[in-house]
Amino acid sequence: MDIIFWISTLLIFYIYIGYPLLLRYLPRKPLALEDLSQPLPRVSVLIPAFNEAKCIVDTIHNKLNQDYPAELIEIIVISDESEDDTDNLVNTIATQDPRVHLIRQMPRQGKTSGLNLAIPQARGDIIVFSDANSHYHPQALRELVNCFNDPEVGYATGKMVYVNADGSLIGDGCSAYMKYENHMRRLETQVGSIVGVDGGIDAIRKSLYQPMNADQLPDFVLPLKVVTQGKRVIFCESALLNEESLSSAQSEFRMRVRVSLRAYWAMWDMKHLFDPFRYGIFTLQLTSHKLLRYLAFIPLSAVFISNGFITGHGSFYQLTFLIQILFYGAAAFVSLNDGTKNRWLGLTHYFCLINIASTMAFLKFIKGEKIVLWKPRVG
Repeated sequence: MDIIFWISTLLIFYIYIGYPLLLRYLPRKPLALEDLSQPLPRVSVLIPAFNEAKCIVDTIHNKLNQDYPAELIEIIVISDESEDDTDNLVNTIATQDPRVHLIRQMPRQGKTSGLNLAIPQARGDIIVFSDANSHYHPQALRELVNCFNDPEVGYATGKMVYVNADGSLIGDGCSAYMKYENHMRRLETQVGSIVGVDGGIDAIRKSLYQPMNADQLPDFVLPLKVVTQGKRVIFCESALLNEESLSSAQSEFRMRVRVSLRAYWAMWDMKHLFDPFRYGIFTLQLTSHKLLRYLAFIPLSAVFISNGFITGHGSFYQLTFLIQILFYGAAAFVSLNDGTKNRWLGLTHYFCLINIASTMAFLKFIKGEKIVLWKPRVG
């Protein structure tokens, strides 16, 4: 049991601390973004939508009002057989501005199928993906497109800033989680390519787009497909997006289960990337940042269980077991009391939430369950 405890402890340390430290010492691969005098490319902004009447108008105007030449922007809203007023609202804007187009997908087939349908109709050299409730900062589109001045860059993602107006527990947890993720992305960009992007503000060269299966997660699979084509996927910290965080723990949990399940399938579908002889450092990144992170519930459980069996081996093991009980007890306390104003307790709760979600998703993955259709995020 001592061996299980120490191996699991070291693995947890590597996943959350060791890997970021390792990135600091891997060979650097600088970006070549100095030449900004090249003509700006035409951009197509794709907005998948299902019943987004409450926010689609603001989102479209947000993209049309970007600090980017108006004649080089087109907006394509992909309505996945919306049942509310989404289509009518988009068509109303389209009659006033020829840069806006509506594609209605029938029958409803999900976001990925919608992207496959829209890409061939897009006229832009750069395809930008936006959520229906994503609000870009005025310079975001230009900053994102500037990344492609480096010919080695095939995909770029911006920085998501969660808006948490009500000071909710989940909002604070999300914010802390994204700060950690963005730190990782900065380090990974310096090394070569990042692993994982924000689907609300990312872009790809149209020439690199490859159709995906309907059940595949675009935010995960598409960047991996770019890597297989020998191009880089980078983090653009200056391209900023505001998105409302989920205020409900139940909503956040369901979302995390859905994303985790699709991530497991994405790694399965793209398992050739785990060959270090072909993909070198990127294989290390994908294994460390995604595979081990999603499976962290295994060493976390092993540490707790093994520690319980060896508390009689000395005061050190008694202390580590007590720390774990207090940690998980704090998370349970927050959950049972429906929130807390203490950010450290909130972060503890969120850490447990995402790991339990990964556990549930893994069980669904083992049973062969897949998710194709999605529903709008509820704030």
